[in-house]
Amino acid sequence: MDSASPAIFPPCDTERRWVHGALDMLAQETARSADTHLLKLNFAGFDGIDFYFKDESVHPSGSLKHRLARSLYLYALCNGRLRQGQAVVDASSGSTAISEAWFARLLGISFTAVMPACTAPRKIRDVQALGGRCDLVDDPGQVHARAAEHAARGACHLDQFGLAERATDWRGNNNIAESILRQMAHEPQPVPTWIVCGAGTGGTSATIGRYLRYRRLDTRLCVAEPAGCGFAEGWHTHDREAVARRPTLIEGIGRPRVEPGFLFDVVDHVIEVPDAASIAAAWLLDDLLGRRYGGSSGTNLVACLQLASAMRTRGERGSIVSLLCDPGVRYAETLFDPAWLAARRIDLAPSREAMQRCLARGCWEPPRD
Repeated sequence: MDSASPAIFPPCDTERRWVHGALDMLAQETARSADTHLLKLNFAGFDGIDFYFKDESVHPSGSLKHRLARSLYLYALCNGRLRQGQAVVDASSGSTAISEAWFARLLGISFTAVMPACTAPRKIRDVQALGGRCDLVDDPGQVHARAAEHAARGACHLDQFGLAERATDWRGNNNIAESILRQMAHEPQPVPTWIVCGAGTGGTSATIGRYLRYRRLDTRLCVAEPAGCGFAEGWHTHDREAVARRPTLIEGIGRPRVEPGFLFDVVDHVIEVPDAASIAAAWLLDDLLGRRYGGSSGTNLVACLQLASAMRTRGERGSIVSLLCDPGVRYAETLFDPAWLAARRIDLAPSREAMQRCLARGCWEPPRD
């Protein structure tokens, strides 16, 4: 060989073999995981309108964020951002961190979750139980900056808020939208009138909105948002600099600012839900399904009832599909603790009564003070 010729390296060095092994483990995990259940509910007041709730809490790591965490690791590996021996970090209010810690343990790598100090204690313990480390930040608005500090010291920043909408394959590959429509195929009204989801990173709403257009469906997408939070403020004005008018107690959604992954143009409607109504709806889900779910699931339920009420007023029939995002056990010390609610002067009775009337009569009326 000419001594001046460039060196030719073997096509599969140690680093590449490690990446291949990590990708194999993620593929094996996917093959072991069954699809999540699609639960159907019908209510006396809504004749001709079917309600479906996709139970994402049954994923191995316990939430909708299992799909996102897998996609973020795949994105990091296939883009050369995550290397053998490298630590991983991300900013999260809890459920994403738990899922990312679960996959970090699977891959044998270290993981740090930068979390607001006010995160539900059970979520913090769950990350730690999976071998992750929690870096708690007093100001929730500083989690991004703290995660960037870890990245500057060499950690791979999975960056759920910056990368969620591009890391997920919105054309298919068993994403959340494709899974919903496949499960709906044999139902009486298989093409939903509405799909309802929240907006944390914006990845779920972006994936669903894009997929509905890709499939040329008339299904509309509604984002259920805690009142006055980032997505709603930005969506109403298409202002990407918008910030929340008020904080929320609903973890996982209701961001204080417009996140990079928020795609306004694929969302047809936004319904803002007060925290008390979201929490009351989470309690109501326990009555309806015999199992507790988190506050974001309650937010989704309130939005579904309002959409169904408007459909009934217009004489429409159809189906509405939404998500049950994570298990209520993670909120036993917060949303499902009467003392915690009382300390924050949250009275669930008016919202609970309003929803019971709505289920019986098919008409949404704001809670009575």
